[in-house]
Amino acid sequence: MEKIASFTIDHNKLLPGAYVSRKDHVGDHVVTTFDLRFTAPNREPVINTAEIHTIEHLAATFLRNHKDFKDKTIYFGPMGCRTGFYLLLAGNYESKDIVPLLKDMFQFCADFEGEVPGASAKDCGNYRDMNLPMAKYIAKKYVVEVLDNITEERLVYPQ
Repeated sequence: MEKIASFTIDHNKLLPGAYVSRKDHVGDHVVTTFDLRFTAPNREPVINTAEIHTIEHLAATFLRNHKDFKDKTIYFGPMGCRTGFYLLLAGNYESKDIVPLLKDMFQFCADFEGEVPGASAKDCGNYRDMNLPMAKYIAKKYVVEVLDNITEERLVYPQ
């Protein structure tokens, strides 16, 4: 069986960043999948489930309400390895194209106050597994340490 593309990236060299993982053609349209890597795989701790779940709720809410991207957002959710998130957008994008969106989205997460959207038994299958203070910390860390001064090595997968 052939390896899928994401398993061909050398995770030992991968830094926290925002990468184009793949581009798929669906009819006449392109769907761009982004790898939003928050931690250095196998070298830094992964994100705990409560924090990753909270960021998922906040970021998905942000995207689905964004004036320019609400109709282009196909999916936002955590990676199984818990080192980051996948974002799928309708359109042909490069990583640098969405840095402003990512800064706004994760700053929204970092600044969020109040009840996490969808954090109720009626709205979520595991609503108790949330940690807003730590989610805010992780989102802010990604903005400050990765997005604010992002370089090419954090926008293009390592060779």
